[in-house]
Amino acid sequence: MWKSILKPKTWVAKLLLLLVVLGFFALGISGYLSPVQSFLDSDALSFQLGANRYSIYLLTRAAIIIVLLFWLAGIVADFGEQHILNLNKITASNRALIVKAMQVLIYFIAFLVALDLLDIDLTGLAIFSGAIGIGIGVGLQKIASNFISGIILLFEKTVVVGDLIELENGTTGFVRHTGARYTLVETFENREIMIPNEDFITHSVTNWTYTNTLGRVEINIGVSYKSDIKKAYDLMLEAAREHPKSSTVSPPDCFLDSYGDSAVMFTLYFWVDNVTEGRKKPKSDVLFAIWDKFADNNIEIPFPQRDVYVKNLGELK
Repeated sequence: MWKSILKPKTWVAKLLLLLVVLGFFALGISGYLSPVQSFLDSDALSFQLGANRYSIYLLTRAAIIIVLLFWLAGIVADFGEQHILNLNKITASNRALIVKAMQVLIYFIAFLVALDLLDIDLTGLAIFSGAIGIGIGVGLQKIASNFISGIILLFEKTVVVGDLIELENGTTGFVRHTGARYTLVETFENREIMIPNEDFITHSVTNWTYTNTLGRVEINIGVSYKSDIKKAYDLMLEAAREHPKSSTVSPPDCFLDSYGDSAVMFTLYFWVDNVTEGRKKPKSDVLFAIWDKFADNNIEIPFPQRDVYVKNLGELK
């Protein structure tokens, strides 16, 4: 609610707010608000705080000034952000950093102007400054931490818009937006998750596209002891090489991993050039190709089997 008041998005909301402001100014200049001002500024509706006197009129005037200043600051910030984001010669991370610095500067100036217009004497609040400072420090600790973490991410460029990342909890997706408080990640299920910036600094993050877009696919396959395992080895490499998305920079490789209970175990590795296009589809295609090649060459993929020997069968009968 407060965000929509301080920073209206639609042109209708901006127009209505402008009309309300102009109406109040017109009524104030014409003198129609003088009785209301006198009533709200009366001793019955005022109180003393230290050496300063505060009334409902002063508090209402302060609230209106703050709303107007932050409203104007929001409009200026949005105008500047639109122009900065259109600068294609600057990288996306640098544009985001410039936008954040500009927003901080604009709102800081608005805060200083508000203090000057309200003629606030902060010494009158000295008796509460310690408690207020501690309360704000504790309450804004996480917000400040996320804000600083966001700036660090923008400077280091370890996580930028468009990267494919994976978090410790298994969340995997594309970075779509980096804000002052959170980073927006879109998962493969089209879920949009807002992750605090602090998590990218204090926890391990896998960036699949940090230096390159190569992604490795791993396939474990068992081959029957009765089959030609050298032929199976060649067929698996052939299936991986024939896939159109298999990388030529890093060619496929296959290893005899172990002698299992029911099969000779192989591990096949191949790389895709662009991991952002997915690894499951190439893996599925290669598995289908291996199945067909094994069938054409009488290579058997066994299933687990157990031989049971019963001693003293006569006694059991």
